[in-house]
Amino acid sequence: MWKTFTKKRVAYASIAFVVGGVSTYYFYPRDSRRIRRQQTQRLSIIKPQLLVSKTYADAYNEAKLEPSSDNEFHTLWVPPSRKEMLNILKNSGKEGLQEKGFDLLIIGGGATGTGTALDAATRGLKVALVERDDFSSGTSSRSTKLVHGGVRYLEKAFKELDYGQYKLVKEALHERATFLHIAPYISYQLPILLPIYKWWQVPYFWVGSKAYDFLAGSEAMDSSYFLSSNKAIEAFPWLKKEKLVGAMVYYDGQHNDARMNVALALSAVSHGAVVVNHVEVIRLLKDDDGKVNGARVRDNLNGNEWDIKAKGVVNATGAFTDSIRSMDNPRCDNIVAPSAGVHVVLPNYYSPRKMGMIDPSTSDGRVIFFLPWEGSTIAGTTDSPTELTYSPMPKEEEIQWILKEIRTYLSPDIEVRRSDVRAAWSGIRPLVRDPGAKNTSELVRSHMINVSPSNLITIAGGKWTTYRNMAEETVDTAIKVLGLKPLNECRTEKIKLIGSHGYSPTMFIKLIQQFKLDTEVAQHLANSYGDRGWAVAALARPTGMSWPAFGRRLNPIYPYIEAEVLYAVRREFACTLVDVIARRTRLAFLDVHATLESLPHIIEIMSKELGWSSEQEKREYTRAVEFLCTMGLPPQKTKGKS
Repeated sequence: MWKTFTKKRVAYASIAFVVGGVSTYYFYPRDSRRIRRQQTQRLSIIKPQLLVSKTYADAYNEAKLEPSSDNEFHTLWVPPSRKEMLNILKNSGKEGLQEKGFDLLIIGGGATGTGTALDAATRGLKVALVERDDFSSGTSSRSTKLVHGGVRYLEKAFKELDYGQYKLVKEALHERATFLHIAPYISYQLPILLPIYKWWQVPYFWVGSKAYDFLAGSEAMDSSYFLSSNKAIEAFPWLKKEKLVGAMVYYDGQHNDARMNVALALSAVSHGAVVVNHVEVIRLLKDDDGKVNGARVRDNLNGNEWDIKAKGVVNATGAFTDSIRSMDNPRCDNIVAPSAGVHVVLPNYYSPRKMGMIDPSTSDGRVIFFLPWEGSTIAGTTDSPTELTYSPMPKEEEIQWILKEIRTYLSPDIEVRRSDVRAAWSGIRPLVRDPGAKNTSELVRSHMINVSPSNLITIAGGKWTTYRNMAEETVDTAIKVLGLKPLNECRTEKIKLIGSHGYSPTMFIKLIQQFKLDTEVAQHLANSYGDRGWAVAALARPTGMSWPAFGRRLNPIYPYIEAEVLYAVRREFACTLVDVIARRTRLAFLDVHATLESLPHIIEIMSKELGWSSEQEKREYTRAVEFLCTMGLPPQKTKGKS
């Protein structure tokens, strides 16, 4: 039995190697029909019975490879390497090759930047994107993980008769539905309980929840409903029973933000965009008329510098928007008012596995969410002015404030301890002022697009839920200002992201049956990678046990496996240790202590794959520990580690 199984796995590995190499060699043809013709030719040498899943067998069918309404790429598609994309970027700035430059150069690899790259690429524009650190390394990985319209904004709209707030909620609810449609494996609906301790609040919150449902129209999730006090305790046993009169339950969306960001970047690449992380813009380039036509960039991994030429440049750098604007005009006023949002992560026994809670009126009027996420519990967020930094640190007083607010809603039997905090992080929300508005001191409610006299296009503000709409408006602006000629209108409302096409809610069962994975690991792979979970599982090593037979964990408590590290390096442009622990896996966001314990093992895997020297291994370890300190790791825990 074991001999046969080993031969099969050798065959799978050989297939993946051949397809990966040939796919990379043929990357970046501009004609989508040519892409699919090449894909069909490559697959024709593979026997369908050797493919590792029904999803892969479906990909073998040539009918599946014909151009479709959303330019699907089959599950065997392999992205080009970072090195190949760097070469394309370098050629765009060489003398005599300017005609091969890009239509748009996008600065920033967060949600808005990668979303804009995907939008522009699917319109047939030539797109490049550079990110100084890693995809989702800033605010985009430090969100509350909600995909929501914003119940508090709806409340403000009614209280203040503010049409702007109403419009913001309406737009976000539409984008929420789109979000869950294009990335079904990584986003999902979540019931959120709102406990009620005063009788007069019952009709108030009932009407508000029903208005939230009504505003979503045909795109609404499951309907909100009222629970009696007994039923509320049954649904959320941790609640404080004293004076509880009932609860409203409404639905919003939740997602894995950094994994979503990586999926956006990969999807943009699959449609022809050139996307590179760890490349920083150090200067903007301008033509003889003073119009921005590119940027001087530096590869932060090796220090190489070169020019990238483009017809236009989009500044999508979030909280660091003003740093790029000052490159364009050193005398421009700052428009970003940074605000810190702190979250803490607690063990999963602090909340039900499939229901969150909201405290709409904390002691100082802020809102706190209490949500299950990735097998743990997230609580937050705060909202306070902060200084701009690449490494924001959660303040101890803010952590204590969150824990204090949690205690007011949980049963007195539950001791909320500081030692239960497994991770804590601070994200900088880029609240912005519109420099084109009459009152430039007033913060905009949503997002803002500004075009400078030199045609630098800046998109700032907004939130994760509305990234797609922000990207669409940004590309529309670029087309109008720069006179670009797209092949079609915006199509991102319908185009599913990488990993979505072969995904189903029961996919994890096939992974278990095919690879003999642990159930928790299989569910994690399906919900983090979608149909790409097959490729990750194919890299899994034997455990040496009868069950699970494959999938060695990085840490015994969490479902992350060694194969994910290999996959992150080979297929998802992970270059550093922090890239892997924070944004390809989410281990650093769930448990800094478990992450610290796992660092040597992860370094060993990455070092073999990337050829790191012993000095490089030490540097990576040091940087990772420094990062973990920004995620709540006590400094004393790092002593004696090396």
